Amino acid sequence: MAGSGKTTLMQRLNAHLHAEKTPYYMVNLDPAVLETPFGAHVDIRDTVNYREVMKQYSLGPNGGILTALNLFATRFEQVLGLLGKRVAGPTPPKYALFDTPGQIEIFTWSASGQIITESLAASHPTVIVYVVDTVRCQNAVTFMSNMLYACSILYKLKLPLVLAFNKVDVAPCDFAKEWMSDLDAFTEALQQERSYMGSLAQSMALMLEEFYASLTAVGVSALSGEGMDGFFAALDKASAEYWQTYARELEKQREQRRQEEEERLRRAREAMAKDGLQAAGAKVVLDGNRRTAQPGAWQPTAGARGAVADDDEGAAFDDEEDEPTSMYTRGAGYNKEDEEYAMEDPDDGEELESLKRYLDQRKADRS
Repeated sequence: MAGSGKTTLMQRLNAHLHAEKTPYYMVNLDPAVLETPFGAHVDIRDTVNYREVMKQYSLGPNGGILTALNLFATRFEQVLGLLGKRVAGPTPPKYALFDTPGQIEIFTWSASGQIITESLAASHPTVIVYVVDTVRCQNAVTFMSNMLYACSILYKLKLPLVLAFNKVDVAPCDFAKEWMSDLDAFTEALQQERSYMGSLAQSMALMLEEFYASLTAVGVSALSGEGMDGFFAALDKASAEYWQTYARELEKQREQRRQEEEERLRRAREAMAKDGLQAAGAKVVLDGNRRTAQPGAWQPTAGARGAVADDDEGAAFDDEEDEPTSMYTRGAGYNKEDEEYAMEDPDDGEELESLKRYLDQRKADRS
């Protein structure tokens, strides 16, 4: 949620982990932020210049952010490589924190956002943290809008989700937790809304009741540091849920993709083998008919079999005192029309010459 204090919360998490001497790794994925209040190990701004992207492609702010993320996603395997080296090092980080752009749709519903989250989830336990502005959610309709956003993120990314109600130092989040657990209390709060949005929120509240049961909600304050211990406890719980549920689902998806890829390759190999046999097969024209032969082998048609019969059977190649004056008398069933038909294709011409040489050789062998 834009303006909920997400980047400030990242600074608080950075300070808390540093004070606790807990190894961690931080990545900034927001290309439009001017300054980050925390030191990122990997920063998208070191790779992509957001303003140059806007200028070069004539884009607005949101289009520039989206394009910068797309460009960065093409190199994200390098980020995974750096993270993997740190994990394999002597002091592996316990947490890796990624700060994403505040515009939800730019990251959640873009191809680059999906690539980044799926790449992370494929190699590391991954948890999504949705930061909510507690003060603004005191309005029941705004609260419902945030819950719908969280629901869409959960079902789009299919990863464990933690709701972090920020700014509890200004307004406690007890009312939000009550609305999530007690439908009647939320319905009563919606009675104050006489607009169309209030009626719509009431109809959707029943749908979200089951959704709330699968969520972990915590209250935090990015300014004062309140609720940090509870936040990291919720992260650990969601990480365990990842291994129990989501990792198995991801493994099933990977296995399904592997089987589909193997099937695709098998069909491609079969098609290639079939095409290769058809391309390599020689075509010999005898008696005006085209017949297909195996590569390197000449197969005569029925009309010519008598001319190339086995040694015990045939006398077609018996020695004669007079040499034939024309190649058309060298093989039974072969005439001038057949030659003209064969010469229509250059390849057939080569086969004709091969046939001539074969007949001459057979005659020489019998001499």
